[in-house]
Amino acid sequence: MDDLPFVDDAVERADRWASTMAGHSDDEVVVAHADSHATVGDAVILTRESREEREDELLASNATRAVGAGSRTVEEAPDPYRTCFERDRDRILHDSSFRRLAGKTQVFVFPGDHQRNRMTHALEVAQVARSVATSLSLNVPLVEAMAIGHDCGHGPGGHASEDALSPYLEEGFDHAPWGADVTLRPLNLCAETLDGIRNHSWSLPAPQTPEGEVVSWADRIAYVCHDFEDAVASGIVTAGMLPDVVAERCGTDRSGQLGTFVRAMVTATIRTGKVGMVPDIAEALAAFRKFNYENIYLRPASAKQADAVIVLLRALVEHYADRPHAIPDATAAAVLGDDISIDLVEAGSTQALRAAVAYVAGMTDRFACERGLAELDWDPAKLPRAV
Repeated sequence: MDDLPFVDDAVERADRWASTMAGHSDDEVVVAHADSHATVGDAVILTRESREEREDELLASNATRAVGAGSRTVEEAPDPYRTCFERDRDRILHDSSFRRLAGKTQVFVFPGDHQRNRMTHALEVAQVARSVATSLSLNVPLVEAMAIGHDCGHGPGGHASEDALSPYLEEGFDHAPWGADVTLRPLNLCAETLDGIRNHSWSLPAPQTPEGEVVSWADRIAYVCHDFEDAVASGIVTAGMLPDVVAERCGTDRSGQLGTFVRAMVTATIRTGKVGMVPDIAEALAAFRKFNYENIYLRPASAKQADAVIVLLRALVEHYADRPHAIPDATAAAVLGDDISIDLVEAGSTQALRAAVAYVAGMTDRFACERGLAELDWDPAKLPRAV
C-alpha cells in the first residue's frame, strides 16, 4: 500500500462519511447535520385535498385540475400529500425510460461534453413550459410531467429511428404515441398526462388540455434554440448565418431567443385566451426552424449518420424478431400485454416483430451499437459516428 499515497486520505474521508450514517438525534427527531438549526416556523400543512381546493383559487378557469388519484387505466388510492400529476411527474423521473434518454441522440450521436442529449432536451422543455404555465396560472406539475415524458418513446439515433422502425408496424413508428401507449404504459399515468405526451408533435391532433398545448410549443422553442446553440459550438453554423427575421426579432444568443419566445407566448395567450404566440415572433420561430432543417438536420453529414442508424436498427429488429426469447420479459409485456409470455411467441411473427421493435426502440445509442458488434458481428466502420 506504500505506493498508494492517497489511501490514508480516502480511508479518513470514508470514516467521516460513515460517522454520519445515522444522522444526529435527540429524543424527538433525527437531523442531518451536527449543527442543524433550520426550523419551518408557523406553517399550514397542505394535504393533497387542501392543495386541490387551492387550485380553484389559484389556477386559470380552464386550467386542468388535479382530483384524487386521477383518471388512470388501473384505479389507485390517492397519495396523502402529492397531487395525481405530481405523482406522474415523479414516476416518469424515476423510470428507466427517462434515464435512458441521457444516452439517446438529440442531434449528435454520442454527444460531446456540452452537447444536448434527449434527457437534457426534456429538462429544457420542462423549464420553458414551466415558465409559460406559471405566468398563465396553468397546472405546473402536469406541464412538467408531460415535458419530461414527451420523448420517452424515442429510439436511438434520433428521428432516424422512426424511419428505421416504421416498416415493422402497421401503424408506423411515431415516438409520441409510442411513448404514451407503450413505453410509459407500465407507469399507469393519468389520462391527461398521456394525452399531452401522445400529441405533443404538431403533426398530431391537438392535446385536450391547455397544458398540453404549452408543452407542444415549449418542445419546438427548446429544440430550435438549443440545437442551434450546439451547432454553433460545433462549428457547423455561425450566428451570422441566421435569417434577418430571426436575428432582428429574437437575437442571436440562446438566452435572448428563449426569453423572446416565452414572452411572445404569454403575451398572445393573455390577450386572446388561446395558447399561442404573437404572429411576428411565430414567423421568426418558423424561419428559425427552417434554417435548422436546411443547415443542421439535413446536412450531408447528418444524412450519412441517419443512414447508418437505419441500417443498424433494422438489422437488430430482424435479429431479435427471429429470437424473441432474447427479448426481456418486461419489454415484451409493455407492448404485448402481461398475459402473453415472450417464450411462447413464434419467431418471425407479428408479435415477435412488435416486441423486437420495443426492445430496439428502448436502446441507447451506445447499447444499440454494442449489440450490433456483439450479436451481428457488425463492421465497426459502418456504425453511426459522432459528428
